[in-house]
Amino acid sequence: MWGRRPKSDAPAEGEQASPLREAVHQARIEAAERTGVVVDLRDAEWARLELLNEALDPLFADVPPDVDLFDRGVTRGETPRLWIDAVAHVAMGRDKRVYRFLHDTRIGRHVLAESTEINDIVQAVTTYVARRLVERQRALDEDPEFIQRVVRSVAERERWRRRWRAAGAFVFGFVLGLLGLFVAGVLIVSRIH
Repeated sequence: MWGRRPKSDAPAEGEQASPLREAVHQARIEAAERTGVVVDLRDAEWARLELLNEALDPLFADVPPDVDLFDRGVTRGETPRLWIDAVAHVAMGRDKRVYRFLHDTRIGRHVLAESTEINDIVQAVTTYVARRLVERQRALDEDPEFIQRVVRSVAERERWRRRWRAAGAFVFGFVLGLLGLFVAGVLIVSRIH
């Protein structure tokens, strides 16, 4: 651009390639190859997590439909993860062959299970899901009307929110209409004079 020659990694005819230029060229090639390997490893991690997700299908088919504790799904990203719920997930270990079932708590992350075998992780997830279902049932047994009370209060709050939004939209529309009439009146009066 603007009459300058573009820079090139390859030496021009008659120029001697410097060792630094050759090293930079080789480093760029190696970086490109590493990037390809990293992408391939990430895809392999994601594929292994998808296999585990499919192996968990029978377990989650048995979870009662009214229980919404679990939100299972594989997420891509720098570290692909198979989420079981909001605080538990499966990720691949450093060697990309080991499944790690992790649980996040207030005091840190705990490893619940670690194995290269899908069946071992399925068993650990099954135990985790069973414990969560028992905890939920105990909480409901202590306060049987909890769900009805919470659902009722959430529904009532949402009903009031909708009413206030509708009233706000009406008032906004009314003020906007008055403003439009005022502007139209000013324009009409200005054209007459």
